[in-house]
Amino acid sequence: MTDTHSLPADFMAQVQSTQILWALQDQSSEGWVVLDSSNFENADVMPLWSSKELATSHCVDEWQQYTPEAISIADWLEFWVEDLAQDNVLVGVEWRDGSEYLELELAEFSQWLAKVEAF
Repeated sequence: MTDTHSLPADFMAQVQSTQILWALQDQSSEGWVVLDSSNFENADVMPLWSSKELATSHCVDEWQQYTPEAISIADWLEFWVEDLAQDNVLVGVEWRDGSEYLELELAEFSQWLAKVEAF
């Protein structure tokens, strides 16, 4: 796995500044976009973006029923980490269809978030 030193600088700066992650949620089922890992067998990835604009750009085709939803760093650390860990979900940073993006272990990503969380 890649360590968080490889996180894109623009992603790190944006998230540290806003204290927000963006994910895609289905408005009818309230489910979240999670997809098969392109790098690891038997693993799922939850794509996350640093801005609403980047997340919105993916609300097309099979994801057209999804909308960007903000997740605060505090909520991520309090509610999300445990559930995603139970499901063995990785994090896809600044996910882009058909191109390279960074997949991180949930623990590594969440440790970085804990360091940048504003109290």
